[in-house]
Amino acid sequence: MSIDDGNESSRRPVLRPEHHDVVAVIEGDPFADPGLPHHEPRRADVDERAARRAERQVAAMFGLSSLSTLALIVCFVLIDKETMINVFPLGKINALNFALGMTLGLSLLLIGGGAIHWARKLMAGEEIVEDRHPQKSSPEVTAAALAALQAGVEDSALPRRKLIGLSLLGALAPIGIAPLILLRDLGPLPEKKLRETAWKDHHEIVFENGGERVRPEDLQVGTLISARPKEVEGLNDLAKAAIILIRLAPDEVRSSRSLQQGYEGIMAFTKICPHVGCPLGLYEQTTHHMLCPCHQSTFDLANGGKVVFGPAARNLPQLSITVDGEGYLVARGDFAEPVGPSFWERG
Repeated sequence: MSIDDGNESSRRPVLRPEHHDVVAVIEGDPFADPGLPHHEPRRADVDERAARRAERQVAAMFGLSSLSTLALIVCFVLIDKETMINVFPLGKINALNFALGMTLGLSLLLIGGGAIHWARKLMAGEEIVEDRHPQKSSPEVTAAALAALQAGVEDSALPRRKLIGLSLLGALAPIGIAPLILLRDLGPLPEKKLRETAWKDHHEIVFENGGERVRPEDLQVGTLISARPKEVEGLNDLAKAAIILIRLAPDEVRSSRSLQQGYEGIMAFTKICPHVGCPLGLYEQTTHHMLCPCHQSTFDLANGGKVVFGPAARNLPQLSITVDGEGYLVARGDFAEPVGPSFWERG
């Protein structure tokens, strides 16, 4: 395939009749022939009438796009936002939303179609090949760059004028610190507000709806209810403190730690998904799985609230509970870890 007599001048293209698809083979060339087909003129390249027809087609699509945009404005002005229409197979939908979506979508579609037709029919269509070359600079270019850098350093007089260099560093340093100060404008730091909830030691557990206190006998094996602390201030505190109570047979609980934090098979978990904070509420009794309706994160309540599916990265925090002297369920303190989605200061 090649001729090599030991001289650099022998590295030249060699043609072989048995390789008809190879134009030239250069010994030592690391890049194979890409095999691009020869350029064939398009009809619009050789027929002016075809070119003018393509031009009119592109202009027509752009013109229709303009009309569609004007129709969008007209629909926005004339159609009442409360009007509903029946569209098969979508059913009953808002007329204004449908009209705006159709006109805007058609406008953008026509612009895109016109641009593609313009490029395929009228713009230059010849394939261009750029030969690759070594990315590393030659020794001569490298030496010239280093010499220019050294000359620039000497011209700046920084090696002899140290005071200028130190004062320049002093001027640039605050510029890097300033953005850190401006971050304070995003608002006050959360401090410990995201780490704590309204639960305290011996706080009474009540039903979410009604506010009656919960006894262990109120929960049968396999049942699940929503609950909250009796004393809570504000909706934000209530949202963080919302819990779910589930009762399982002790032999069904596969986590000894989770069983210890509960009471006679009754366990309390946060109702807030640790992914993005959606409220949990879809419970599958046969598997004891709790499903988040937003992004389908699934937690195994029989195994300490462990994540078994979905984007959630952490298990459900569990609230340690017991009963007081009157036989009602109470908390034994706050959650051992922050509830809800991640935040910067969580670490």
